[in-house]
Amino acid sequence: MSLVAGAWILLSLPAQAAFSIPGYELVYNAPQETTLQDSDLRNAAEVWQQMFDAAHNHIDVAQFYVANEKGSLLDGVLNHLRAAGERGVKIRFLMEEKGIGLSTPETLAALKTIPNLELRIIPFHRLTGGIVHAKYLLVDGKEAFVGSQNFDWRALEQIQETGLRISDAQAVRQIQAIFDQDWQAQALLAENKPVPKLAWQAPESAPQGNYLVASPRDYNPSGVIDSQAELPRLLANAKTRIRVQVMDYAPLSWGEKGNRPFYAPIDNALRSAAARGVQVELMVASWNLKKPEVFWLKSLSLVPNVQLKVVTIPPASRGFIPFARVVHSKLMTIDGSTAWVGTSNWSGGYFDNSRNLELVLNSVPMAERVDALYSQLWNSRYAEPINVDFDYPTPHPGREHE
Repeated sequence: MSLVAGAWILLSLPAQAAFSIPGYELVYNAPQETTLQDSDLRNAAEVWQQMFDAAHNHIDVAQFYVANEKGSLLDGVLNHLRAAGERGVKIRFLMEEKGIGLSTPETLAALKTIPNLELRIIPFHRLTGGIVHAKYLLVDGKEAFVGSQNFDWRALEQIQETGLRISDAQAVRQIQAIFDQDWQAQALLAENKPVPKLAWQAPESAPQGNYLVASPRDYNPSGVIDSQAELPRLLANAKTRIRVQVMDYAPLSWGEKGNRPFYAPIDNALRSAAARGVQVELMVASWNLKKPEVFWLKSLSLVPNVQLKVVTIPPASRGFIPFARVVHSKLMTIDGSTAWVGTSNWSGGYFDNSRNLELVLNSVPMAERVDALYSQLWNSRYAEPINVDFDYPTPHPGREHE
């Protein structure tokens, strides 16, 4: 597919405005053929292409996996990335080793043919037992993108996703430091050398304004706040309402031989908030209805002051698409004044031992806009209260229902 054709596909989409506050633009993707479109929010394909086109010196990309489809919006994004490399921009592309099996060989091969692009595969499990689950990119060390969007054509067309384009200087510096840390860690691991843990200190006071949090704590550069500690703190300070949307929620982690040890920090914080009268709303994807996770969802929904809905996106008219037609955003608002947008699902393995990034925005306009996005989905025909008496069938997102 040519660069011109990729641009035509993007231009054929409805014209979109942009919603932003100083330093941050809210970016959103809705599944095609749904009522979840938003005309004031730009989609990630448009934003990524614009960022790549503006690059002068270097582009850094960190992704869980890569999967393109010819003629897709991601195809156009890749063409713009190639154009950047062809004009001399240095590109570093870091991908999680466990994402190879989720990637398409053709996309990996295409990346390797982009001029001035170096692809590294990091076995993050050798550091912490986790993965690089974060999805982010940087351009010239001046702006960044962080969001739920994987480098996957489905994320741009067939999945509900939320992210942020970031020009806030401090946040961009910290995101760059995280990328540099993991890029260097990959080089050490490739030589079978140890990767030293980084010194960490808890903040002397609660952070103010807009800021980055990340995980895992032991490999966060200096000054980066630990997300596993910060999320329960924010929940503990909620006064009236907490609204959460994630693909997966469960107070369970992953142990040896498939064991699911209890992971308490987030679940305890939500139940504590509800116990003191805070109204808690939680939306999860229908993929979350597998056992044993569904038992914990039902349990939480029975707590006074908690409402829990499950979101099901119907199949596309083109037919079944594996691992698509799902809500994948990871966001939260607190008291209509704080917004959280990031890359982590809310269960064990994400905040404790995997690489993930989240932005905390203490901004009423941003929180209100994220709230509106939340309400749109909450009140849609796709969201239904969980039924504690129903034995939900095990979801199989990779294959069509028989």
